Amino acid sequence: MAWHDQARREELYLDPYPLYARARRAPGLTYVPEFDAWLVARDRDVREVLRRADDFSSVNALLPDVVLSEAALGVLPRGFGPRPTVVTTDGAEHLRHRSALNRGLSAARVAALLPYAWECARELVDRIAADGSAELMGAYARRLPGQVVGRLIGLDPADVPAAVHGGYRAEELLFKPMPPAEQALAAADVVALQHLLDGYVRDRRTAPRDDLCSAMVAALAPGEAELTLEQRHELVASLQNFLIAGFLTTSAMIGTTLLHLLRDRPQWELLCADPALIPAAVEEAARYDSAIQAFRRVTTRPVTLAGTELPAGAAVLVAYGSANRDEDRYERADRFDIRRGAGRRHLAFGHGPHGCPGSRLAREQLRLTLELFTRHLPDLRLDPAVPPPAMHPTLIHRSPRTLRIWCSS
Repeated sequence: MAWHDQARREELYLDPYPLYARARRAPGLTYVPEFDAWLVARDRDVREVLRRADDFSSVNALLPDVVLSEAALGVLPRGFGPRPTVVTTDGAEHLRHRSALNRGLSAARVAALLPYAWECARELVDRIAADGSAELMGAYARRLPGQVVGRLIGLDPADVPAAVHGGYRAEELLFKPMPPAEQALAAADVVALQHLLDGYVRDRRTAPRDDLCSAMVAALAPGEAELTLEQRHELVASLQNFLIAGFLTTSAMIGTTLLHLLRDRPQWELLCADPALIPAAVEEAARYDSAIQAFRRVTTRPVTLAGTELPAGAAVLVAYGSANRDEDRYERADRFDIRRGAGRRHLAFGHGPHGCPGSRLAREQLRLTLELFTRHLPDLRLDPAVPPPAMHPTLIHRSPRTLRIWCSS
């Protein structure tokens, strides 16, 4: 991709909403050269694609934005190669991958995890209150979800920081332009993460525990025999995918939610005064500025969508973030309003066979975050001494790069 094309893509990532609005008003679908895909922007069309998994395959859901350098390609073979995961499979294979996640993320398991999440969150909030100021993404939003997902998987707490670091580096390697030397360093971090996860996979084969790692080993490699190398590749890929999805998107939700609430002081004060609005605030924040803005799909046969004829093999970009601002579904769709209520279900967590299995856990972490912050830090404010927060130029975890805040509590 030429430099100017990459720059234009990053510009769209930083603020995709004007493009979405134009695409919703245009007849049919809109082809976007920077994404090399047809943009599916209206709520009804996004839901149709997500329902028709046989016609719109997920095999290309996470195509990388950048080309890996020879330096990075020389490092990655030291780890475990990519394999299909729950995000990039269809049909029976998708169900096989999803079954373990459904069991590991059941309502009972999430409920059992919440006391630990509360303990972690309260400790982080107390530190912020004691300091009086913080960079909130690093001090809270990127820490709590890593601790919670690490506990769910079964990681030793001492391994969680390295796992979170490796997860972020894996995302950067796919979507962040970097010089070859930096790519190689990121690749080394990813390889270290993969070997860490492989150790857990092999341990859980010989000594299963009551954790998600054990459930995934049992589901994807049934039996008691020593794991084959191919089984280890698949399990490491699946655990890496879940780890990244589990903390990266929840971190983004927390940061973006607090950003919008603190920018709109009357709504923050309303939430502090009336905690009963917190569930509605969770849903409105997820709708208004979705962490996962879009996933790709590819047509498996000739189809017609929104009056646009697509051949087999056509790439489409299914924009959840655009559907959630669709004026035909939501009144004042571009307005962030925690009093909106949850009468119309948004698409922040997907829809249909690929709906996010971790949505309950993500919602609960955002809910407890708002309960703790409004109760213990009601005077929380954005730091006026720093420039307005810039967003990450990505469609898979839309969030502030940094979020400087201060408080007097």
